[in-house]
This record gives sequence, structure tokens and C-alpha cells, in this order.
Amino acid sequence: MAGAKPKYRHLSRNSAHRQALLRNLIDKLFEREHITTTWPKAKEAQKLAEKVITMGIRGTDDDKRKAKSLLYRPFLLLPKIFGPLAKRYSTRARGYTRVMRIEPEKEDQAPSAILELVDGPRDMKFHLTAKTLAYRMKKRLPLNDLTKLNVKKVTQFRENGAAELQGLVERFQNMSTPSELPEKKRVYPDPMVSHSRNMRKQERLEDFKKFKYWSY
Repeated sequence: MAGAKPKYRHLSRNSAHRQALLRNLIDKLFEREHITTTWPKAKEAQKLAEKVITMGIRGTDDDKRKAKSLLYRPFLLLPKIFGPLAKRYSTRARGYTRVMRIEPEKEDQAPSAILELVDGPRDMKFHLTAKTLAYRMKKRLPLNDLTKLNVKKVTQFRENGAAELQGLVERFQNMSTPSELPEKKRVYPDPMVSHSRNMRKQERLEDFKKFKYWSY
């Protein structure tokens, strides 16, 4: 039907290039458990990653063949998917990955996002919840309903989740010096870099005008 909403994002690529891009993204995701990319790429790679993890939980020979065809390095990643990851998500019905919007990473201000495996060592929401708890405890503020809900979400399916969260809260409470705190990300590029780039553009424009004048 003409004008119908597409079922997936084409990502400005043909079918083969798009499939290769997504396979490369999920390869890095299963290896590192946490990748940064653009928002549209993260949402499309999330769908494929969820399917592969579901195959790992079922664990049949047919699922292994399908997962092998979707990975560039199956000899390295299949043991992890059908082993530790399948065990980690065996009690979950869905929702093995998470996409979180962040400030743009590139100078063109393209929408960026983090794609991560939940309940892993680099679970960003788990760390943000621990940081919120540490702040509210330091300021002696009561926990609001949203923070309580987030605590339940990040510890519900994680093994020894409450103990890990408490340990991370204590770690954040001890981070008192600025050098120990994580560096904040910048939304915009360095103004001096932008100024130098604009000056070079102006010089090229002046050279073009001179060339155009002498041409005539």
C-alpha cells in the first residue's frame, strides 16, 4: 500500500549493507555488553539482539544454526550467548537489552544512544540508580516513588542485586574529590575548534573570490 509506514528503518542503506551494519553492531554488543551509536541504529540493532538472546535461551540445535548465521564471530560469541547470557536471562520473558538516549556524540548533533545488555557489569541504569541513592542519602532526602521503582527494576532479576547495589552506593558516597568523579559529556564541540574551522572556511571563500575575479 502506497504511503504505508515502513516496518523497519532502512538507515539510508541497501539491504545487504544494512544487514552487515546490524550484524557488526550486535557482535560488538555481545562482546562489550555496552555500545554507543546513533539512536536509529541502536533501535534496529536492539530488535536483532533480542532475537539472538531468545535463541540462546531456547538452546536448540536449530537456534544455534540461526544464531551462527547472524554473527560475524560465532566461534567467540556463541559460547557466551548460549552459556552465561542464557543463564542470566532465563527468568526474563523479554527485555534483555536497553536503549538510553544520551547527548549527541558527534559534531553534527546526530541523536545518539547507548545500547546495553541489562543486568550486566556495565548496566548504566543500575549505576545511575546507585548514584541517585548515594546523593539522596548524603542529602538525607527521603526516597520518592520513582527511585523506589527503579531500585526494584534493577535488582529484580539480578543475582545478589541488593548487595551489589549497596556496594555501589557506598562507592559513590566515597567519591568526594573531583578527580574521582566521572567526566561529564559535552553536548557541543570546543568553541576554539569551531572558531578555527570557521576561519579556514572564510579563507577558502576569499581564495575562491580572488580566483573568480582573475578568471574574468
